This record gives sequence, structure tokens and C-alpha cells, in this order.
Amino acid sequence: MPTINIHLFTPLSRTLITALATFILLALPVMAKADTVLLETPLGDIEIELLKDDAPNTVANFLSYIESGKYTGSFIHRSEPGFVIQGGGYTLGGSNTNFIFTFEPIANEFKISNTRGTVAMAKVSNSPDSATSQWFINLADNSQNLDNSNGGYTVFARVIGNGMEVVDAISQLAIMPFPKHPELPVIGYTIDDFNNGKPPTEANFVTTAVSKKDVTTDPSSFVMNAGLNDAWYNPITTGQGFFITVFPDLGVVSLAWFTYDTDLPAEDETANLGSPGHRWLTALGTIEGDMAVLDINIASGGLFDTASEIQNTDPPGSDGTITLTFADCYAGLVEYNIPSINRQGSVPIQRVATDNAALCETLRGE
Repeated sequence: MPTINIHLFTPLSRTLITALATFILLALPVMAKADTVLLETPLGDIEIELLKDDAPNTVANFLSYIESGKYTGSFIHRSEPGFVIQGGGYTLGGSNTNFIFTFEPIANEFKISNTRGTVAMAKVSNSPDSATSQWFINLADNSQNLDNSNGGYTVFARVIGNGMEVVDAISQLAIMPFPKHPELPVIGYTIDDFNNGKPPTEANFVTTAVSKKDVTTDPSSFVMNAGLNDAWYNPITTGQGFFITVFPDLGVVSLAWFTYDTDLPAEDETANLGSPGHRWLTALGTIEGDMAVLDINIASGGLFDTASEIQNTDPPGSDGTITLTFADCYAGLVEYNIPSINRQGSVPIQRVATDNAALCETLRGE
């Protein structure tokens, strides 16, 4: 299949940015403003985005436990490496643990697949509508199992930013077989302590302070604006970068990763995500002040300038997410989590050219 190479950065390229962003907006649904929740643990913070459009009742139920204070003093009570970590079931009282008194169970809202980094509700076996307070984070792609059992386990959130680094660190802790918590991850507590009957202290538990994260309204903080529309790159790389287009009136931002070569790949080279033949990755998300969490879209099929059908990621975000953050008009950070190819990391970015920087500063001052 012929390959079209884009050589940057010409006036044609800037026209392409606008055209590409418009195509992305037409191809994907406009998303509502996202809410985020912060899980503070002894090993670091885990930020999760709530998927209220996909699981509205489940998100409302989760927030009701936060706002009522029922998660105060909660901890991770279950860890199965390679599968899940689980919390929201118990609170600490010294070295004693207590059940969280729950609200009424909620109806199942299974829609989003249980891939790595997604957050879903636990429930009673063989009872699809039994979820209450307990939640879990998928450590791997558990879709084959959890999407097809017990009515499907409802994904209501996903870990964003570098949160999965903390989740993975929790999953690597020692696990103790306490009678009440047979898969309890512990910090600084050994099997000798367990065998000698030494009770764990609060410091040995992976506590989770759960709180809703409010988007800042400080007028002095940076807010993404149309002056960021440009080509951006990491100076240590050559031949690749990001097209970024902000749509303030719609409250969304689009991003496209590009790469180009002086030597064309072989015509029979595959274009699978992460392979040498792959040349584009696009994402779209909602603006939250100085940052946005974007759903990655992987498109396939289609031929240039034909009416052939194109297949997009379904559901949005199932291939992964990108968190885009700007501190000012000149530099930003791209953090990515792509479970389908097991790639996570971050890329510092700066403008290829500064001709839009003045517009950005002007819009910032309005």
C-alpha cells in the first residue's frame, strides 16, 4: 500500500493540522467535561478520570461514598499481581479493620471493556446488580474474563497520568494471608512478623485517602487556548512530534502524533500501533484548565480519496489515553498510557516555531 509522507513544517502542514483536527471532531463524539478523583496512598498518588457519560449511576454511587465520608480510612485490602488491586470495602481503626456500611446496591452499567488501567466495581458472584462500595483497578487486560462474566463488570473510571506506576508498585508489595484479608498487600511487614503473630500497624496498610479533585478556578492559572495550536516536539528527537489544536468554544483539544522518514517503509509493512509501519496516532479530549485527558483513537481501513469505510476505536479510549498539560505558552508535557502495546511514559514538548506564542499570551491575558 502506498505511503504518504508529511515533511514538516510548511504552510501546507499548518493547513493539514486544521483539516486533521476537523476530521477527528467529526469522527468522534464530543465529550462532556470530565471529573477526576485522587487516591492518595503511601506509595504515591493515583488520579482517576470518572466516566460519567458511560456509567452515570455508578459514578454517582462512587461519589456518594466519597462525599459521605465512608471511604475515610479505607485501604487496599486485596492484591492479585497480574490481575487487580481492590479497595473500598474496609476502613482502619488502629490495627483493626471494619466493613464499610454500604448504600443500596446499584444496577449494572457494563459498557467499557476491562483493560489495563480501568477502574471497575466489584460485586457478588452470580449477581450482576450487586455492586456497592468496592472497586478495583485492572492491572492487565482482563476483558476476556471480566467482560463476559456476571453481566460484565462495570468500568466507571480509568487511571490517568503516571498513576499506573503507583498501582504497579502496590501490586509488587508483599501479600499476607490474614484470615479476614487473605490477599492483603503490606508495607514493611514480613512473613516472620505474620508467623510470630505480630499485628500490623496502620503504617503497614496501603491506605487510600479518596477525594474528588476540583478543577482550579484561580484566574492566574494557565488555561489552554487557541494560541497553543501548532506543531510541538521533543528537541532530543528528530522526525516526530505532535500536532495540537485547541477548540475553546467546544471545550476540547485534539492531538496527532506524527513521524516521517527519509526512507519509505516497505509497501507490505504493517501499520499496527507501535510497529515500524505505523505513522499516525490521534486523540481527543476535554479541556480542564491547563490540562486535558484525551482518548486515543486508532483508525484502520480506508484508501486515500475514496469512499471506503474507516473503522475507529470503539469504545473511545479503549486503546489508551494521553494526558496533555501546559504550564505556559511555550512548553508542555505529553503523558501516555497505551495498554494495547504496553507502553507508558511522558514526553516534554516545545514549539517547533514561536509564531503562535504571542497569540497565546494575548488570549491568556484576556
